[in-house]
Amino acid sequence: MSGIGPARQRTEGSSPGGQSPEGSKLGRLKPSGGFFTEGLLPEGATGTRAHPVFRMFVRLVRRPLLPAMRLWRRNLQLRVVAATLLMSLGVVLLLGIVVNGQVRNGLLEAKEQTAQSQAAGGFAFAQQAADKSNTRGSGFSEIEGAVGSSTAQSAGTWMNNLVEQLASGGQGVYSVVVLSSESDETPMLGNADARLKGARASGDILPEESIPDDLRSDMDTQDGTHQRYAKLHRQSGGTEPALIVGKRVSDLNGNPYQLYYVFPFSQEEETLVLVKGTLVTAGVFVVVLLGAIAWLVVRQVVTPVRMAAGISERLAAGRLQERMKVTGEDDIARLGESFNKMAQKLQIKIQQLEGLSRMQRRFVSDVSHELRTPLTTVRMAADVIHAGREDFDPVTARSAELLLGQLDRFESLLNDLLEISRFDAGAAALEADPTDLRDVVRRVVDGCEPLAECKGSRVVIQGDEEPVMAEVDGRRIERVLRNLVDNAIEHGEGHDVVIRLASGGGAVAVAVRDYGVGLKPGEVKRVFNRFWRADPARARTTGGTGLGLSIAIEDARLHGGWLQAWGEPGGGSQFRLTLPSTGGEVLRGSPIALEPADSRRRRGVDGAIPTQTRVPAAAGAAKAGQGSADPMAGTGTAGTTGMSREERGDES
Repeated sequence: MSGIGPARQRTEGSSPGGQSPEGSKLGRLKPSGGFFTEGLLPEGATGTRAHPVFRMFVRLVRRPLLPAMRLWRRNLQLRVVAATLLMSLGVVLLLGIVVNGQVRNGLLEAKEQTAQSQAAGGFAFAQQAADKSNTRGSGFSEIEGAVGSSTAQSAGTWMNNLVEQLASGGQGVYSVVVLSSESDETPMLGNADARLKGARASGDILPEESIPDDLRSDMDTQDGTHQRYAKLHRQSGGTEPALIVGKRVSDLNGNPYQLYYVFPFSQEEETLVLVKGTLVTAGVFVVVLLGAIAWLVVRQVVTPVRMAAGISERLAAGRLQERMKVTGEDDIARLGESFNKMAQKLQIKIQQLEGLSRMQRRFVSDVSHELRTPLTTVRMAADVIHAGREDFDPVTARSAELLLGQLDRFESLLNDLLEISRFDAGAAALEADPTDLRDVVRRVVDGCEPLAECKGSRVVIQGDEEPVMAEVDGRRIERVLRNLVDNAIEHGEGHDVVIRLASGGGAVAVAVRDYGVGLKPGEVKRVFNRFWRADPARARTTGGTGLGLSIAIEDARLHGGWLQAWGEPGGGSQFRLTLPSTGGEVLRGSPIALEPADSRRRRGVDGAIPTQTRVPAAAGAAKAGQGSADPMAGTGTAGTTGMSREERGDES
């Protein structure tokens, strides 16, 4: 590190107060420290980084989704069609649920009415058949014999015939089940009586498994017709829902038994499946149709908007003759007509402004050139007067000195105006050669030494241990840096001015840091405007023209580089010049952070830097720049390769 000022010196790596860099808070941020192996935290970071495996997983998940997300954000037609499809799908689903529920309830109600009517007829027929058989019971017994088992066999046969007769009219629609009643107190007479009281059923159903126990109990304890929804069990092992309607009746001997009608829901289920299929097909068709309609409708609106956007981009590119195609008389047509009128007026205004700008540039250039001849004459006369000022009285001698000083300022202003006119006319030429920026910085520092001594400031150079090479125009870069250093000393309030050099990632950078009045919010964007001054009432020592930073940023752009500013009120400012190492390359970042490490915000995060009354910059610079043995650590040392996300943007 080298410096000039009241006490020119070179510091080698010590920090104020004898504290070692490794023991300081900033020293722990070096690459070998305990925070991160990459060096300093990224700009704006306040916590630890996520695990590399987690970051890799997030990147792998997000990578295939990025094109779709980009298309979703940029395509209005896609968003409208997608929203229409989602809403249509929701409406169709809701409508399908409602219709399916209504159809299901209607089928159940119709099934229940049909089952009750069919069962009532069957119960009446069974009771009539038992009554008729009971009137003929005595004669029938004389013919068959007087044996009790013969009566039981006759009742069993009668029951079988009754089941066949009741089930004959409902093949596939219902089944008939006969079960014994628990209230039957007839004496059991061997196997014949077991056949009488055994379960009987039509079809392939399992009677005892299909009839619920609670329904059988209700039938024995309560009179009347009972019904229940239950599972129908087939002999093949399958089950299906069914409606069971039952009633307790008497046989030909007057003994009670349970008669059931079992109505399966196979037909109703087929009907529901058909209805669901129809609803799904119609729903898909309606959703697709609504999506197509939405696409066509939105296309009629979006197409003119896209056309207007494309024409606006071409207008912004300088093709002022572009116009929208207008057809019809609707709202879109009126929008196109209004857009064309606006473009026409903009073209006229821009042409007028371009003419005025050309006249202004020509006027500035002509005046600047025309003033050179009389200025040369006045300069010669002023030099003669100034050389003989010792023979004049004190007032005249002082006037001669003031005259020479103002002529110097006027000549500087004239040169700046000529340079600005060259930039405006696009006539500025770049003469780039491989240059070590350390030599340029040292020449600038040597030239600013008188002003630094006058202000009581010290200029400190950091990062000059290794060459910082780039293909640049040395004259222009020296002019830029001289302007930045002069401004830093002028506004530094007598504090140190720190110059940092760094290279890496295909770029080189020079940052000039002062600890003076700083910049207020909003002044960073205006500081490069022509003739702009932060404080017009502030007296200047160097007699600047107000064009220095405007010329400096044009020189940076001519190199394909950036000139950016940062500042905070009362905390000083930093101007950073970033240039490509090889001419013609595109910058992707800067090896020096725009916001310095000793800013107030970063001190609040990383810990306070010790305050000194005279030169706080030296202490902060020593800790940040030399607190690490690796020159790639920090925010401005030579060889830095890391680039923060904020540095990847364009010029501020």
